[in-house]
Amino acid sequence: MVLFQEIRWHGRGGQGVVTASNLLASAALLEGKQVQAFPEFGPERTGAPLLGFTRISDAPIDVHSQVYEPDVVVVLDPTLLKTVNVTEGLKKDGKLLVNTDLAPKELKGQLNGEEIRVFTVNATRISLDVIGRPIFNTAMLGALVKATNLVSLDSVIKVTLERFAGSVGEKNVAAIKRSFMEAKGE
Repeated sequence: MVLFQEIRWHGRGGQGVVTASNLLASAALLEGKQVQAFPEFGPERTGAPLLGFTRISDAPIDVHSQVYEPDVVVVLDPTLLKTVNVTEGLKKDGKLLVNTDLAPKELKGQLNGEEIRVFTVNATRISLDVIGRPIFNTAMLGALVKATNLVSLDSVIKVTLERFAGSVGEKNVAAIKRSFMEAKGE
């Protein structure tokens, strides 16, 4: 039986869920791992809730479905916490990473998440400070690396610079590094 890590991404159309999922998969591929990265598409439009999925394994992945029992859930838009059960199916001792200014302990108490590990980072603030716009998908990727060690920070930086040229790439890398440093876990 192949063991793999499954990540479910929650965001809204236009927030970069697909890009973040693909960057994570590209970093894992760079490290010689097997990957899958795909969104759940429907009639979504900018601002509509959507899902993205990433699987990472050391062996071939034969599963071809969405992620129902993730090891990690990443929430790019904290407003979704009020409308979507983001912890649905999250494995016991799974990790929840949320873009919020709340402390992990405070968020964990609100979610009654006694059996999960909660990580938070204010990716919105970081992206506004570093990029100058509320584009926080790469900041969330930096925090995910810290929370999970699924891939190295160096690999994420490399694929980000390949994806985004010039100053855009450099700003995204700065956001990744800062969120890696500022992410907190409970």
